[in-house]
Amino acid sequence: MSGAPPAATRQTAPEQSPAQSPARNEAPPNGDSAIALREVSRRFDGTLALDRVSLDVPRGTILGLIGPSGSGKTTAVRLLTGILAPTSGDVRVLGEQPRRFRRATREQIGYMPQGFLLYPELTAAENVDFMASLFGLLLAHRRRRVREVLELLDLWTVRSRRASDLSGGMQRRLELACAFVHDPSVLFLDEPTAGIDPLLRRTVWQELHRLRDAGRTLLVTTQYVSEAEECDRVALLTEGRLIALEAPEGLRRKALGGDVVEIETDEPVDASVLAEIPSCSSTRRAPRSGSSVRERCL
Repeated sequence: MSGAPPAATRQTAPEQSPAQSPARNEAPPNGDSAIALREVSRRFDGTLALDRVSLDVPRGTILGLIGPSGSGKTTAVRLLTGILAPTSGDVRVLGEQPRRFRRATREQIGYMPQGFLLYPELTAAENVDFMASLFGLLLAHRRRRVREVLELLDLWTVRSRRASDLSGGMQRRLELACAFVHDPSVLFLDEPTAGIDPLLRRTVWQELHRLRDAGRTLLVTTQYVSEAEECDRVALLTEGRLIALEAPEGLRRKALGGDVVEIETDEPVDASVLAEIPSCSSTRRAPRSGSSVRERCL
């Protein structure tokens, strides 16, 4: 922030960090929620993989489910797709319980699992074409759509290569192509950018934003904290507990204990002036090239 007066740094820090108490989203499910969980728990042989998780995902938004390995992200996705049943609580997707999806509802859902589950002996194009045919895309539309998604994910040039002969990154992109070739209303993507180079990761997120802007709802799990910025809201899981559910900016404030404001000046300044601001908990001077100085206020 260049030339901003000290008063612009005033921001009241939250009273508690996300690690101090689990996040709760108590609003009842409504017609605007494509995805809803209410006090959902799941146990595996005595191990609590999810602990009373509640959240809503409004239609036409991207929810990022972020957490370390073993935090419960994949378990949550499997509950939402009907692969698993909850030990307790209620799960709804498009208003229905996943284990009781009607065929028409299931056809509105796309799912990209964490592991490679495609047909290794089929080519890249054959895998995508087969998935499109399962969802009833007619031949002419199917051919156009297969080419669209393969070109988008930079796989068109390897369309005739068997899936087993693709690199790990290419296989992940192929699974992503299969997940949204039928243009579903709701997409569950379990770490879709894992193993993908940064430039192509940017392309993938541009397509996810396009789908969101077209009214699609997406739940994306990731271990890349930087990808939180790409989401409308972020749910932070650890040890099966939901400890934060915020817009990216709100989550950043909680993690840092307030706002970080950077002020660049042409000449050195007295940092003690900033420290006197009641809501400024600390300042740090970061020298830069030349005479420019950057003050950081938290």
